[in-house]
Amino acid sequence: MSWSSTRKRNHTAATTPKGTIMSNVTVIGAGNIGSAVAAIAVKAGANVQVIDRDAQKAAAVSGATAAAWGEPVTGDIVVTALPYPAYADVLAAYGDQLAGKVLVDPSNPIDFTTFDLALPQGTASAAEELAAKLPNTTVVKAFNTTFAATLASGVNDGAPTVVQVAADDDAAKKAVRDLVEQGGLKTVDAGPLKRAQYLEGMGALQIILGVTEQTPWTAGYKVVR
Repeated sequence: MSWSSTRKRNHTAATTPKGTIMSNVTVIGAGNIGSAVAAIAVKAGANVQVIDRDAQKAAAVSGATAAAWGEPVTGDIVVTALPYPAYADVLAAYGDQLAGKVLVDPSNPIDFTTFDLALPQGTASAAEELAAKLPNTTVVKAFNTTFAATLASGVNDGAPTVVQVAADDDAAKKAVRDLVEQGGLKTVDAGPLKRAQYLEGMGALQIILGVTEQTPWTAGYKVVR
């Protein structure tokens, strides 16, 4: 079942007349990216669950409900805010629960010894790999070309932070874009999910520039509109 048909049956992803997002969002991972995304979702008016192995980190996002690793996912939109190598654990623990949901992938699959993309041979992107492994889940690529600091502040070099979003399902893409924009940031439509490979290349390059101290971790790519 696609997100489009699921959305027709379950209106938790709808908006109120004032534009506030009325959805259930689960963020798996309470690191810098996870905490920033959860805070955006809270600001957007969503019911937010944060799952982490560290109970204190999970409870640190004001306005969100903390949950321990292994507890059921409550969100219709699920953000896997974990390093790419941890995705195998997510699929093992939550794969069945992700059916019929929108899964947002912010990962940048990088081998930090070589700074090359670390994907199985024949795989174009982490997002497409997830989509192949979760055929009943709608995968959206987002948040991987923005550093956590710019997500948390909502500002990049004096302008609103812009999140690039790619997905094959237009309704799922809109739901994620609405969530981000009601949380105070901007978005651009990066096209279908196959564009995730370009976004992951951009994300990897941005991290390399940060690691080599050519750009600060408080900045990053700025989309000028």
